[in-house]
Amino acid sequence: MGRVLVACERSGVVRRAFEARGHDAWSCDIEPADDGSNRHIRGDVRDYLDEGWDLLAVMHPPCTILCNSGAKHLYIGGRKENGRNEQRWAELEEAAAFYRSLRDATQIPRRVVENPVMHGHAIRLTRRGRTQFVQPYFFGEPFFKNTGLELIGLPDLKPTNMLTPPRPGTEEHKAWSRCHREPPGPDRARRRSETYPNIAEAMAEQWHHLLPDPQYDLFQVAA
Repeated sequence: MGRVLVACERSGVVRRAFEARGHDAWSCDIEPADDGSNRHIRGDVRDYLDEGWDLLAVMHPPCTILCNSGAKHLYIGGRKENGRNEQRWAELEEAAAFYRSLRDATQIPRRVVENPVMHGHAIRLTRRGRTQFVQPYFFGEPFFKNTGLELIGLPDLKPTNMLTPPRPGTEEHKAWSRCHREPPGPDRARRRSETYPNIAEAMAEQWHHLLPDPQYDLFQVAA
């Protein structure tokens, strides 16, 4: 089956979903794998892009500086009239360059790059292309988290188990908003960025048949 590289993932959720369907799937992150898997590359994913992958899934590129909620921090004291916060602009440029380097990795024919709801400067600098936005509740997960998927060579994800969101102001609505209500702390960013298992399953189930079958390819070459 195909070779799948899941970039910026330490949880292994997406890697395991493709691996369960017979693919040669690997995750890659600068941090070790949470599940201790030996199918995890620890390092800068940009150093491993030329190793014959059929699909690149970039699940958690640096997003704090790209997301709409971070736009105000581009200015001193969060106010545009105070002038630019040059350090934050430099971080924005770096995050956008990283995003582009993976999105534009044309040696990998099929690519998906997860991204947040971006502010205008981030959209301009990343040059973000066709993007599908999905929510966890499209796939049976009772949570809110509007997530963009920039897709290259891949079709949009189809909802698998659409739930009806609860009414605003209810306790259930607050529970669904868990991602946005995470308390401050060292693990806050990691908890907010984890991929919901049902979304990973939808990706693997709906896209895995698009990956090449090595046995079929060998037959075609022999013919």
